[in-house]
Amino acid sequence: MSETGDILDLDITGVAHGGVFVARHEGRVVFVPDAIPGERVRVRLTDTAKKSFWRGETLEVLDASPHRQLHVWRQADVDVPPEQRPGGADFGHIALEHQRALKIEVLRDALQRFGGTDIPVGMHGVAPLLTDAGDETDGESVDGTAWRTRVSLHVDADGNVGQYAARSHRVVPLEDLPLATSAVESAALALRGGDPGRIDLVQPADGRVRILPRPERRADAAPRRGRGARPSSARPRKTPAPEVVLERVGDRDFRVDAGGFWQVHRLAAHTLTTAVASRLAGAVDPEAWHLDLYGGVGLFAATLGDLGGPSTRVTSVESDARATEHAGENLADWVGARAETGRVDRWLARLAAEASAPERERLSRGVVLLDPPRSGAGRDVVDHLTALAPSTVVYVACDPVALARDIATFRAGGYEVASVDGLDLFPNSHHVEAVAVLTRA
Repeated sequence: MSETGDILDLDITGVAHGGVFVARHEGRVVFVPDAIPGERVRVRLTDTAKKSFWRGETLEVLDASPHRQLHVWRQADVDVPPEQRPGGADFGHIALEHQRALKIEVLRDALQRFGGTDIPVGMHGVAPLLTDAGDETDGESVDGTAWRTRVSLHVDADGNVGQYAARSHRVVPLEDLPLATSAVESAALALRGGDPGRIDLVQPADGRVRILPRPERRADAAPRRGRGARPSSARPRKTPAPEVVLERVGDRDFRVDAGGFWQVHRLAAHTLTTAVASRLAGAVDPEAWHLDLYGGVGLFAATLGDLGGPSTRVTSVESDARATEHAGENLADWVGARAETGRVDRWLARLAAEASAPERERLSRGVVLLDPPRSGAGRDVVDHLTALAPSTVVYVACDPVALARDIATFRAGGYEVASVDGLDLFPNSHHVEAVAVLTRA
């Protein structure tokens, strides 16, 4: 019986969700990173506690795939000891086109196993941009690097700044940062120590990198009570207002907090709105009522507004009050646009209870676009939506399994999957975006 620490030579037979690959040993699944299907690798077992599967780490490639390349992040290559490989680029050892083929495989498998649908899935890179001369350029590097405009680094107790090693909280000091834009990489490599915690680097549309320290809250920094506590008359220290930056998509500017949510690939927002607009061309009735759920600062609500025209009625719902405030400003061009703060499940429950017959009729002709977190929308949200019965649902997903599970719930509620487009907005990592369109049966 094998134990943690044992070394095995294994054949890699497939790819799994989460950036790991599948091998088998004596009938048991072993999940292995830093490999490629078709390879034989030497693996050290790192977790044998579960009966259903084990985990290991690749020590050496014994029989390499023709799709293997020198890792785009030299620090993360397989010849570096596993504990010194930074995480965040877990497909960087695979040729870019084969990365995309594996992502299609993961997405299709999730849709079949959890969504019950065999709909064809394509995989696309970033959408072309128009240059000032009117020519198209894809703006993507040949090897899928230099795209991150937002990076989170970690600072350990010794002042080391870097990324965590995969599946750990051990900071690997940076030597380079190839997935980031050159400006973000330069700013990251110039960092020197600091309080333990996190440091976010953000490069908005103006090109200047903002550095946002997020130190850990120490236990001894908690508010004191009882003897020696600060008198109640003392004024608490004010938290400075976050800086507001502009992000540009097409010819439109979006206000967003520097530390607020925005897509990390410099062309992701453009690519996603282009994909949504292409699938909804001619489908946005300005007289209907449209919803943008998990709406952030209003990116997709603006897309719906552009498709429907200046009178489009669209409501953006977002739990973060600061993002909602910005959404209200970003959607000022549409007289029928509103931005509301609320948890999506509770907001929909209230809508279902209070909507008038005319409002329900407008919703039934409308488009609902949802861009939920990695965990997905969940059964409650999907059940509320199927009860409201909008004509079209557009689901922007960052997790294939969560998307597939929610699609199964939509299908049970009377919706059919019209299309699923995979988008490779995270080159050299296992992450993949998808845009699914569902229509009422």
